[in-house]
Amino acid sequence: MISTTRAALGLGSNMGDPKVNLDAAIAKLNMSDGIKVLASSSGYKTPPWGPVPQDDYRNICITVETSLSPRDLLERCLTIERELGRVRDIRWGPRLIDIDVLIYGTETVDEENLTIPHPRMGERAFVLVPLAEIWPDAPLGDGRTAEDTLLTCEGQNEIVKLTD
Repeated sequence: MISTTRAALGLGSNMGDPKVNLDAAIAKLNMSDGIKVLASSSGYKTPPWGPVPQDDYRNICITVETSLSPRDLLERCLTIERELGRVRDIRWGPRLIDIDVLIYGTETVDEENLTIPHPRMGERAFVLVPLAEIWPDAPLGDGRTAEDTLLTCEGQNEIVKLTD
């Protein structure tokens, strides 16, 4: 029997048709060997993060069950980003698609280009709001859950739940 791990991914887009981009990414993830999408949050309109002027984002979180290692899961996410047309040129710039590995079970990973749990998700309402919607007791790695952390996370008033 292959062992699996519950993981959380954060997805965002602010170029082209963000809803279509996110739906395509979820479909590709779900068709990937070793990944099964368990749940997807509502979509949220969120302001951009960082110093680059750009359009608002559409953000979601999903939970998956995976038999992939944390590194292989990240590599699959990066491959899907490339397949959908993402070009990494401006840090914190506009994105056709962005897929971040947020949580991988209760594991802690600190490798080059891979830190799990995601080190800044506890400060980002655009991650915590959709994550808490589908996995309220998601372990953030510091003893708090997504729901706990939302109690003190700033910027929630800028997050707008979308109905489409």
